Amino acid sequence: MLGKGVGGGSGGTKAPKPSFVSYVRPEEIHTNEKEVTEKEVTLHLLPGEQLLCEASTVLKYVQEDSCPRGVYGRLVCTDFKIAFLGDESALDNDETQFKNKVIGENDITLHCVDQIYGVFDEKKKTLFGQLKKYPEKLIIHCKDLRVFHFCLRYTKEEEVKRIVSGIIHHTQAPKLLKRLFLFSYASAAQNSTATDAKNHTVMFDTLKDWCWELERTKGSVKYKAVSVNEGYRVCERLPAFFVVPTPLPEEFVQHFQGHGIPIWCWSCHNGSALLKMSALPKEQDDGILQMQKSFLDGIYKTIHRPPYEIVKTEDLGNFLSLQEIQAAYSKFKQLFLIDNSTEFWDTDIKWFSLLESSSWLDIIRRCLKKAIEITECLEAQNVNVLLLEENASDLCCLLSSLVQVMMDPHCRTRTGFQSLIQKEWVMGGHCFLDRCNHLRQSDKEEHQRQLSLPLTQSKSSPKRGFFREETDHLIKNLLGKRISKLINSSDELQDNFREFYDSWHSKPTDYHGLLLPHIEGPEIKVWAQRYLRWIPEAQILGGGRVATMNKLFEMMEEVQSLQERVDKKHHSQEACHAEAPCLLRNSARLSSLFPFALLQRHSSKPVLPTSGWKALEDEDDLAKREDEFVDLGDV
Repeated sequence: MLGKGVGGGSGGTKAPKPSFVSYVRPEEIHTNEKEVTEKEVTLHLLPGEQLLCEASTVLKYVQEDSCPRGVYGRLVCTDFKIAFLGDESALDNDETQFKNKVIGENDITLHCVDQIYGVFDEKKKTLFGQLKKYPEKLIIHCKDLRVFHFCLRYTKEEEVKRIVSGIIHHTQAPKLLKRLFLFSYASAAQNSTATDAKNHTVMFDTLKDWCWELERTKGSVKYKAVSVNEGYRVCERLPAFFVVPTPLPEEFVQHFQGHGIPIWCWSCHNGSALLKMSALPKEQDDGILQMQKSFLDGIYKTIHRPPYEIVKTEDLGNFLSLQEIQAAYSKFKQLFLIDNSTEFWDTDIKWFSLLESSSWLDIIRRCLKKAIEITECLEAQNVNVLLLEENASDLCCLLSSLVQVMMDPHCRTRTGFQSLIQKEWVMGGHCFLDRCNHLRQSDKEEHQRQLSLPLTQSKSSPKRGFFREETDHLIKNLLGKRISKLINSSDELQDNFREFYDSWHSKPTDYHGLLLPHIEGPEIKVWAQRYLRWIPEAQILGGGRVATMNKLFEMMEEVQSLQERVDKKHHSQEACHAEAPCLLRNSARLSSLFPFALLQRHSSKPVLPTSGWKALEDEDDLAKREDEFVDLGDV
């Protein structure tokens, strides 16, 4: 509360501007009804991590039923993360059952910061660059959909300037690659002990790793690991070691810097394989076009030798627009960046219409469907599949990963999945720095590059992949008629896909074999444990469904009311202090999002704010309506 100067100066003398500032907490902020003290909490730094700036007497808000609550502590910024150090036992006396080994519950890595907002006189504004005026409240939206509220009203002015300026600079200012924390950590932790060799992530940075993967998938008969790009002397986009068809001469890799080369991803048990290829660059010169035609003819003869080897090409340039993915996710994530309970309930009223308008679940369905189509070719038709993309480092990574998760039980284990990400995304050349804009090099595009998917050129650009424009002309003049036979008919594909899909789902599930997801409309749901785990109102006490929870609480209230009437009738003093129902007592920290989130709210039954009732008409009509909550499913 700001102190007021003494008013009532005589005559026309202007009252002096008050200079005293009190840091006593306001009455409306509840902090466990204890003396407001900052309990010293140790800041845990990783090897090579350095403290840059900090501020004390910062209040971290906890939104609960529209009532501001919080805990005091220190807000610090390092070259790796933003961390809040406070005694949160004032809000929760339970011990955390699951902890991250690298970052804490109140830590935000610098690369995880999506947007930073400041509150000036109850007005929320985006913060960037050099500030002339500093906010009294800091709001940080994270890429993992967390939202942090920090009150700076009781912090010293010079500390506010340091921490706000430091956070803005280290999360938004352009960076040099060598200044990323990764290099500081690697240098400081280089003498760390290695993990158990029997149970570790395969890094695919040696020829031995690729040979091991070939042996594991029994693909060594038809494919070979090559070291032609060792030291990245041919192409920086390709890994130092990779796998190609055995008949392919290694010198072919050098002709077009790795473009047009079929690179092995994975082999099926029946001998079929999943391949990927980056398209050759479009050229206008007839001589270069003729060279490309001859080169691709040679590649084609290597991988397509019917009836022994048959290849079907999936042109991902015609599959899904990456701009469409970007736009859909931008709309989708706004549904989960909730500042308070009122915003949650206002969104919940029109949840399904907002979800549908984002088109995100439809994009998920299309990606899963395409992966099942590829699986059908490999599993049922025993046909090799070649994924074709401009750089083979975006949708190729996504679809090849989905196919392997569906078909390979090893990829569904912890170490197997980590190895899969390392192989297909890291060694596969996905441009994380550019796609996630970790270096903050594109200030004008910063707000459009927060997704781990690329932004491609505009729709009007003619350069959209090898087959993207003038498809018939290119196939006829550059690749010849034989490639066109590899691009399968959509009608035939639809029939084969449906038969394969229905046949698999009609059989008992083998969790150690092929797994296919349900892709019908009602089956594609929001992954609650991923997207809703930061929203307390969406966490169902004890797990289960929202409708079931509401009915259960109604029954509990009725039982409690009847119990009180019985107690009054029998004049029982002891029964008035009966223990809470076992659901509340034994699972007070468990919710529908467990174990990915612990219950963050103290009140068990949500209360719809008054503003929400207006949109729901009268109370009688509300009782007749069907439940409009999100179905979180059983955990």
